[in-house]
Amino acid sequence: MKRSHLHVAILCVILAVNVVLTQLVVHQYFFQNYAAVLIYGGFNLLLFPVAVFVYKHDRRQRGVNTHE
Repeated sequence: MKRSHLHVAILCVILAVNVVLTQLVVHQYFFQNYAAVLIYGGFNLLLFPVAVFVYKHDRRQRGVNTHE
């Protein structure tokens, strides 16, 4: 099944932001800045449902049956 280029690009951007946020979390944890760790970790957790929504929206738009 062919994917929409826009949805793939959005998922790639979300993945890149997840990588950057994870790197920031590790960096801030090393310097014991725990408030920033919680903020970046929270943003990282919020991006996961967004990515799932984009993925499911793309599958629904293409008419793929999810029960197979």
